[in-house]
Amino acid sequence: MKISDILEEKLIRTSLPGQTKDAIINAMVDLVSQSPKVLDKEKVRAAILEREKIMSTGVGNGFAIPHGKTDAVADTVAAFGITAQPIQYQSLDEKPVRLVFLLVGKDNMVGPHIKLLSRISRLMNKEEFRERLLTTKTPHEVLDIFRQEEASYSEM
Repeated sequence: MKISDILEEKLIRTSLPGQTKDAIINAMVDLVSQSPKVLDKEKVRAAILEREKIMSTGVGNGFAIPHGKTDAVADTVAAFGITAQPIQYQSLDEKPVRLVFLLVGKDNMVGPHIKLLSRISRLMNKEEFRERLLTTKTPHEVLDIFRQEEASYSEM
């Protein structure tokens, strides 16, 4: 499964509001809840926040990937946001975050969830890819960048 297969333009924001980690996570949950795949927004929020308590999902290089698994979604769903300004996120490298990819999977689909997390991380570890995302103005541009980058990976 490709990231661009689960990410939709309506679930992408290029100027995500919020000035704190909690505000950003809540904005991302509100965004992803626009998908008909989300059956219970508050259960999704609880799953994401519960996972965040274990360890920060700010993985470094200005990127965070809040995620969780729950029965409150009908299928895997994702949202992507670029913050309006750098946000302190308690990242592993202690640097602020601007790129946020939220991933919510079904409780019983652990394998696909882990594969998607790995693919997202691999893409986001590329500095040129992150820089291209930061220059986008529209959700359409963001999705195009994901599609172009994934096309360069034959195994995806």
